[in-house]
Amino acid sequence: MSANFQSLANFIWSVADLLRGPYRPPQYERVMLPLTVLRRFDAVLASTKETVLARHETLKGKEPALVDRVLNEVAKNEQGDSLGFHNHSRLDFHRLKGDPDHIVRHLNDYINSFSENVRKIFERFDFEKEIEKLEESNRLYQVVAQFAEIDLHPDRVDNLTMGLVFEDLIRRFNEAANETAGDHFTPREVIRLMVNLLLEPDTGVLTQAGVIVTVCDPACGTGGMLAEAQNWIRAHNGQATVKVFGQDYNPRSYAVAASDLLIKGHKDGQVVLGNTLTHDPFPEQRFDYLLANPPFGVDWKAEKKIIDRWPSFCGYGGKLPRINDGALLFLLYMMSKFQSHKAGERDQPGSRAAVVFNGSPLFTGGAGSGESDIRRWIIERDRLEAIVALPEQMFYNTGIGTFIWVVTNRKADHRKGKIQLIDARERYTPMKRSLGDKRRYLDSTAIDAITREHGALEDSKTSRVFDNADFGYRRIAVLRPLRLRFQITDEARERFLNACPELSDALRAVRDRLGSAPLLDWNQTWDAVQHIFKTLPDGAEGWAKGAKGTAQKKSFRDCFAAVDPEAAPVIAKHHRDDPMGAGRLFPDQTLPADFTTRELYTLLGFFPDGEGGFIEHEADPDLKDAENIPLKEDIVSYFRREVRPYLADAWIDRETLDEHDGGIGKVGYEINFNRVFFQYRPPRPLAEIDAELAEVEKRILALLREVTE
Repeated sequence: MSANFQSLANFIWSVADLLRGPYRPPQYERVMLPLTVLRRFDAVLASTKETVLARHETLKGKEPALVDRVLNEVAKNEQGDSLGFHNHSRLDFHRLKGDPDHIVRHLNDYINSFSENVRKIFERFDFEKEIEKLEESNRLYQVVAQFAEIDLHPDRVDNLTMGLVFEDLIRRFNEAANETAGDHFTPREVIRLMVNLLLEPDTGVLTQAGVIVTVCDPACGTGGMLAEAQNWIRAHNGQATVKVFGQDYNPRSYAVAASDLLIKGHKDGQVVLGNTLTHDPFPEQRFDYLLANPPFGVDWKAEKKIIDRWPSFCGYGGKLPRINDGALLFLLYMMSKFQSHKAGERDQPGSRAAVVFNGSPLFTGGAGSGESDIRRWIIERDRLEAIVALPEQMFYNTGIGTFIWVVTNRKADHRKGKIQLIDARERYTPMKRSLGDKRRYLDSTAIDAITREHGALEDSKTSRVFDNADFGYRRIAVLRPLRLRFQITDEARERFLNACPELSDALRAVRDRLGSAPLLDWNQTWDAVQHIFKTLPDGAEGWAKGAKGTAQKKSFRDCFAAVDPEAAPVIAKHHRDDPMGAGRLFPDQTLPADFTTRELYTLLGFFPDGEGGFIEHEADPDLKDAENIPLKEDIVSYFRREVRPYLADAWIDRETLDEHDGGIGKVGYEINFNRVFFQYRPPRPLAEIDAELAEVEKRILALLREVTE
């Protein structure tokens, strides 16, 4: 059989048709994945099987742990290296095929004759239960016989091809199960790009003799990213020692990744089953490189109690992302696994990470939110190196846009204080045949071009280099005065008297004095109403005392005052002199040279009354707005240029200055790719459009004449 992964995967998938009946298509993976792994183990062990059997005869009666250790060393790969696992059964797939009457007992014996590390993997597959089900439905022998015809020997199917086969099969199983977009697998070309971005800058170090490299993927799936990182390092340095570590919460994906690790002889590496957000299997370890494609939009409500007190997620601005999207939690975990860095110190080399996200972690959450504070923590500490926007329709189970983040605590000197954005959204090649939602791919030319662009760190049409502060902003609230019109209408009068019938005489007096026509100055009107209530006959005070009087006044305003943009602003308070020591605000801001204290007062909502004092207006809650002011620009200059010319009565909500970040407003960070790479296309001239419309009209008329004549 050809070693081409697609034809091999197709053949294995065709074997799955034998399961139709006792299994539904989404359940095929329960049988096909463990059998594929088992057949691969069988092929890898074939070359030293007789040697292992002979040695096993000499160890009968010995402790199982001793037998495991000895035989794991005896079993070797084609290069003569110990595999770290073995099988001491005389059976193999061809012998299993030769005895259909005892297939159940023989298959179970064969699996139980593996070393302990392989048996644990098959426990995660829960394969013993599937063997019973297959036998009950008279399918077991047929399936095993078909797998005996598949040649998975490493001479025919190398590790890279085998990894592609696993991923293709799992993709098909997920499609059959109608899995959500969050449970997807990373295409190999995306992994290659991630590995290039992660490792290319360190080529000089990674090609040194005797180098030891540790790589971790905390959401490893079937181990594709770990395999590709290892391939890159080995291709550049055949003598490098690569130790890979991974974790995944899906038992079958874990079993495939753990199997792949054993087959490749990674004795020092480890793949663990578990939830990365609640269990750290490597608490004392730090890694040189980390890469991951965590699930998109994962709800972490069930893990919240653990995450809230887990040190891996502490110290990042004191915030966590929204409960319904835990993507950034994976990045925080990865950064917690960074080695410390100090230039020139070999024992503090620092770390690099690459992670795939959808668009949400770029901009979701305003200033002060968990997402924004995490971005702020990363950027202000100069951890974010680059972000690459990938084409849409790149993944098997989702067509949404995705982004590769490169994060490190050891930026090169020429990158310090800088962030590079690369727009690769149009660099795709259409696929001749779609694979699920995947309709596009990155060819080697595109991958090489993006890698070179990352290394060049230059501005171009598809690459932009920014200062860290370019993505930060201060968020302030902008207020405008409430403008109320006073008018006593029959409807308003009825509503007021239903609420306050005891004020019937007082309301009649107000109506007699002020009339029923609309009045556009609430301030004067309210003064008049207060005066009327105080001068009612018989010495009545009008309003009740305490809370009841407050409720009466509120009801009066609710019933007879209406917002009117033509009305005068409602005055909240008068100040005879300096209302609040305004000069103490903006302590970290450089104010424009022509800026005066008087203008500062108006900026903060204190307007001159013409008599040496100041008026403070009541704000209209419906007109409250917000402005995001770039960190590189002072608030005053921005407000004077972008707000005051259009809203002369607007002012800055002082609470947004007093309570956050030393009087400069809430600080937030977001990265908007569309804004950065937007290219304005002017509309076509009207004459050109008119000419096209005229031509269309001519064609329509000609068609109509053909019908009617």
